[in-house]
Amino acid sequence: MTYKSTARRAVLAVSTMSVMASVLPTATATATASAPESSPAASTAPAWCPTMDGHQVDCGRLDRPLVVGKPELGEVKVSYAVVRHSAPGPAKGTVAVNPGGPGETSIDKAEAFAWGLEGLLKDHDLLLVDPRGTGTSQPVPCGVTDAEYRFGTRDRQRAAVERCAKNLGPRAAGYTSAATADDIDAIRAHLGVAKLSLYGLSYGTYLMPVYASRHPEHVRSIVLSGAYPLQLDPLARPSAQAVSSNLHRVCERRVPVACDGRQAVRDLATTAARLRAQPMTVPITTEHGVYTKRFTEDKLANLLFEAASSQVGFEPDKPSLLGQLPHALDRFVKGDAAPLRKLVQEEGKTGSTVDQAPYIAVTCNDYRKAWSKDAPLPERWRQYNAALAAVRPGEHGAFSAKGFTEGTTDAGDVCIGWPRENTPDPQPTKLKLPDVPVLVLSGDLDANTPDASGKKAAAQFRDSRFLSARNMGHVPELEPSRCVTGISSHFLRNGTSGDTSCLRALPPIAVTPVHPVRG
Repeated sequence: MTYKSTARRAVLAVSTMSVMASVLPTATATATASAPESSPAASTAPAWCPTMDGHQVDCGRLDRPLVVGKPELGEVKVSYAVVRHSAPGPAKGTVAVNPGGPGETSIDKAEAFAWGLEGLLKDHDLLLVDPRGTGTSQPVPCGVTDAEYRFGTRDRQRAAVERCAKNLGPRAAGYTSAATADDIDAIRAHLGVAKLSLYGLSYGTYLMPVYASRHPEHVRSIVLSGAYPLQLDPLARPSAQAVSSNLHRVCERRVPVACDGRQAVRDLATTAARLRAQPMTVPITTEHGVYTKRFTEDKLANLLFEAASSQVGFEPDKPSLLGQLPHALDRFVKGDAAPLRKLVQEEGKTGSTVDQAPYIAVTCNDYRKAWSKDAPLPERWRQYNAALAAVRPGEHGAFSAKGFTEGTTDAGDVCIGWPRENTPDPQPTKLKLPDVPVLVLSGDLDANTPDASGKKAAAQFRDSRFLSARNMGHVPELEPSRCVTGISSHFLRNGTSGDTSCLRALPPIAVTPVHPVRG
């Protein structure tokens, strides 16, 4: 699953927003209510407050309780930036954006958002909030880096989660989607804004429904992109199944056909089985040094459903991880591991030293698990193993159930050692949500948050529309023609999606040919 930006998601969200500056259209989202005209003088702006030609940017911080009802744990300063509209008169509305994570920042991406929303910002304000524990909102470390967490063995990942919890102590209870949603609403009230239009990307598609359920009277409309439902599958079956579908699609959409999709899936199953029996060791060279990665079935799963979904369709004619996979799998089955090893090495270079406290705490506190939070550890393991044993053949596509779920960094058993004491119950999954217009967008080559998950996310709302962008991966706004963001713009301004025919005309991605194409 990596529903939604995993430990890698934090990295993925960074890259997502960096490229969005070059592809977002000049008119999108809308909102209601006027923001106050008054703002702090430029001389009083904090050093972290962004500056932007043509726009006043107001920044501030609110003191928020770390854990409601536990004043002994203190407060957290939550930072926000408001990019003010450029035209005279009051703002016609305010758009609140969350780019993903959990744990991704927003304020440092103000310029990218403002460029992408240039047309809207003539008469709308843009609200950016760094979630508590991130960026300018009092970062909280727990001693677990992105590279360690993402590339470590499953045993090490579970140990990292337990170490993170121990280092956070009772403060871990303060990092939840509900707390972040309440922070956003406190800032909304502080600014005097009556209603927000919510725009969530990746993990933001989880956060924004939580906000909407807690503060329904302050929501006008919602766009969710790269979405998954609150009632997500803790065994990540939708993502596993989407991996096989994506191999079929990329092979057969090129003209001439680049590979046989059915054979690519068979090659994937063979590769997964071989790595399950005999993992491959891969040397990785990064700016932080050289290390050896143990490439197992679970790491293959992560490569195919998460890494391979990133930025698909952004530059469709250039090589991508997803487009190279059929060839790499074909060569591996035939005894040549070099192409697959190269893809693993390239992915390994993306590891960073960013601390994963906000990511680990939010996912382990909030997301559905295959065990009861109140159960002791031995009983949790019994419940989890029973859930795996109940998986029907084929539900994880070409992978074993254990292999695929261990490829996730926010599902399966990774949080099984998260403490019962001093942590909140998981986020409720059946919420009363406001009857407002909702648009859910997905890329049909996204195995991270696949179409099946997006449809379930849309079904949470009474007045929703689900749209799938052909040949796009995770967060389909990245496509260069501005088709997707044009539809979002029309929806948020008018309550309808308008002409969506362009979604079916987006070009197929480049695929390394597999010769001969086998039947």
